[in-house]
Amino acid sequence: MLRVYVSAVMNVTVEEAWSVLRDFNALPVYHRFFKDSYIENDWPADRIGCVRNFKTKEGDDYIREQLLSLSDRDYLCCYTIIEASVPLLNYVSEMRLRPVTESQQTFGEWWAEFNTPADQEADLVARVTDTFRFAFEGAAEVAKARRRSAS
Repeated sequence: MLRVYVSAVMNVTVEEAWSVLRDFNALPVYHRFFKDSYIENDWPADRIGCVRNFKTKEGDDYIREQLLSLSDRDYLCCYTIIEASVPLLNYVSEMRLRPVTESQQTFGEWWAEFNTPADQEADLVARVTDTFRFAFEGAAEVAKARRRSAS
């Protein structure tokens, strides 16, 4: 089983970062890789068990993920891939945010464990790593834009 881990410090408060990242259907809002996301069966995006279905911007890759846990208290989200056009098998991922109290920033951690064919390991580890890294970058930018528009 492979494990990918990415951490980042975002120049927004934990509440600002969480307001973007807690929305299980908001990937196209903050992530440069994804488009056309929707929650199946018209479930709320914060309902445990809901399934998001989305596509990549480049190509016909699609992913269906199920929300396993979501905690506003712990700034935590966990989900699993239930179907994908790329071979990310037995995929479980968790994202957690923590406040950096001295600087009013956010420390984010995102990790995943999965299996994939050996000949695709390097490519898929790099794609998952970039996915997490760009998610933190995009979420911070959206949070900053929301802050500017509110003032």
